[in-house]
Amino acid sequence: MKRLAGLSALALIISNTSGCGWLWGDEGYFRDRSTDYLEARRTAPMQTPPNVDAKRLDPLLPIPAHVADSTATPQEFEVPRPQALGATGEASEFSLQKSGDSRWLVAQRAPSEVWPVARSYFENSGFRVAEERPQTGEFITEWQGTKDLAPSMGRRLGSLMSDSDNQVRVRVRIEPGVVRNTSEVFVVSAEREEGSTADAAFPARTGNASLEASLLDGMLADLSSTAEHGSVSLLAARNYDAPNRVNLSQDGAGNPVLNLSTDFDRAWSSIGRALELGNVRVDDINRSLGVYYVNLAEGASNPKEEKGFISGLFSSEPSQEEIDARAERYQVRLTSNAGGDIQVTVEKDINTAAPEDVARRVLTLIQQNLG
Repeated sequence: MKRLAGLSALALIISNTSGCGWLWGDEGYFRDRSTDYLEARRTAPMQTPPNVDAKRLDPLLPIPAHVADSTATPQEFEVPRPQALGATGEASEFSLQKSGDSRWLVAQRAPSEVWPVARSYFENSGFRVAEERPQTGEFITEWQGTKDLAPSMGRRLGSLMSDSDNQVRVRVRIEPGVVRNTSEVFVVSAEREEGSTADAAFPARTGNASLEASLLDGMLADLSSTAEHGSVSLLAARNYDAPNRVNLSQDGAGNPVLNLSTDFDRAWSSIGRALELGNVRVDDINRSLGVYYVNLAEGASNPKEEKGFISGLFSSEPSQEEIDARAERYQVRLTSNAGGDIQVTVEKDINTAAPEDVARRVLTLIQQNLG
C-alpha cells in the first residue's frame, strides 16, 4: 500500500512538471492511441514483379463478409447464455448391472426420487409392505402366495419358484450410488412352504436369482415408463433422508448428545443440510472421521461483493488475524454406536468437549432443521 501511494505521488509530480511534453499530449510518448484506427486509409494491394513466382498473399485478419450495421445494434445488449448440453438419445436413466449371480438396478436419480416409484411398483404388483425404513432406503413385504399377487406377477413368479404353491417375500434396498445423485436398487427374495409359520431369513446376497432378476426387469420397465411423469417434492426428499427418530439427550459426562436412528450415509447428508439451513458456516469436512469443522462466528452464506478499483482503495477488508481473533471454531462429530445408530456431538477439539451451552445450542439448531 505504501508503494502504491509513493508511485501515485510520483506520477502526480511528473504530470505537474513543466517541460514534459515528450511524455504527455498529442505528440508525447504516452499519447492516447485508441482512435488511431479512425484515420487509417485503404491502400492498394501489394504487387509483385511479373517475373516473380510468389504465393498469394492473403490478409492475416480478414473482415467477415457480413458485418452487422452498428446503427442497428441496440444500445443495451445482453449476451445470451450458452445452451445446455443435451443428453444423447442412447443414454438411459435406468440400467441393470450384473456381477456373478448378483444383479441390481442403477438409476441416474437420487434415492429419494427412486424410493416412491420402486415402492409403488411392488404395491401395484400385489405385494403388501410389512416393514419400511425410508431412512435406510429399505422395505420388506409380507409372506404371500402367488395367488395373492397380481395375476401377471403371480404367474411369472410361480414359474420361477421351486414350488408354485410356496410363499414368497422380498426385501428391497435403495442405496446411494457411487456417483453423486445416483441410486442402486437391490432385491433379495426368500421362500417358505405354504402354511409354514417359520420366519425364513433373507440370504446375504441372493435367494432365487431368476426370480429376483424378473422383479428387477419389471421394475426397470416401470421406472423407465414413469420417469417422464414422476415428480418428487423437496419435502419428500427431506423426509426420505431425515432420520426416523431424533432425540437430544446427555452422555455419562453430562454433555449434550443428538441421537439419530439411521445409517451413517444418511446421517452425514442430513447433518450437512441441517447446518446449511441453520446458517452455520462449515470451514472444512472430513467424512472418514465423521467431522464437520464449523465456525459459529460466521454465517453459512457470506457473499463478497465485487468492488471497483476506487471503492477498493477506500475500503479495508478484515485481516486474517482479525478473522481468527473473532472465530468460534468447533467440531460437529458423527459416531456410530453399538446399536447401529448415530450420535452427534460438538467438541472444541478431539480431546475437549465444547461448553455445554454451545453444544446444546448447535445440536438444537441441527435438530430443528432435520426432516
